[in-house]
Amino acid sequence: MTTRPWIVDDDLWALIEPLLPPGPERSPGPRPVPDRLCLQGILHVLHNDIAWQLLPLELGFGSGQTCWRRLDRWQQAGVFDRLHRILLAELNAAGELDWSRACMDGPRPCEKGGTDTSPSPVDRRKTGSKHHLICDRRGTPLKVITTAANVNDVTRTLALVDGISPIAGRPGRPRRRPEALLGDKGYDSNLNRRELCKRRILSVISRRGAPNIEGLGKLRYVVEQTFALLHQFKRLAVRWERRTELHDAFVSLTCGLICWRRLKKRRS
Repeated sequence: MTTRPWIVDDDLWALIEPLLPPGPERSPGPRPVPDRLCLQGILHVLHNDIAWQLLPLELGFGSGQTCWRRLDRWQQAGVFDRLHRILLAELNAAGELDWSRACMDGPRPCEKGGTDTSPSPVDRRKTGSKHHLICDRRGTPLKVITTAANVNDVTRTLALVDGISPIAGRPGRPRRRPEALLGDKGYDSNLNRRELCKRRILSVISRRGAPNIEGLGKLRYVVEQTFALLHQFKRLAVRWERRTELHDAFVSLTCGLICWRRLKKRRS
């Protein structure tokens, strides 16, 4: 039975369409599949985790190869990262980003192979990757990094913080630094604490060998909730793309969709 297709609504398409690069020069042959239908095909694969070659032709998305090539071209043009930044700026303008604290985590390896993979230390050494995530106090994803499964969380602390793009939408300079950063013992590092202090960020991170900071778990639940939202898009739960940049394209698109849902909820 054919699954229900993902529909790109008009408001979302109005944001995405200006970001798309112009297509290659028209060659003789059939008319190319419209960009909007290709995007719906990409979202269908992302949400249902089906192989590209199994994309139903009767839905009008074109072949899986067509959608795959379009995804590759759009990722090279930075379309999905720009979409994510635009939506973060709109959330910031609406007062929906809370910079009082941010949370980070990287708990779950994604199996399968490709670049940036390694034997997972927690899953019988199966080859896989891992997502490292930082979100604001309300769980809005600010930055996601894909690494090999055996990369220690502590080594990506500064990469997550510095990877947050400047977010406009409010009077003054675009903002990119939270006031405080929460993390579990996997992020315990005196070097990172010093670097965070230089960035004027308060580090709230439990130390190894000491009791957990009281109440920290209740404050960090939002990052677990954001991971659950991220992996509701089944293509991210198990990594199939051998090229990291294509997997990252799906990750950035998913972050944008999470932001879009929150923005629509705010407007409604």
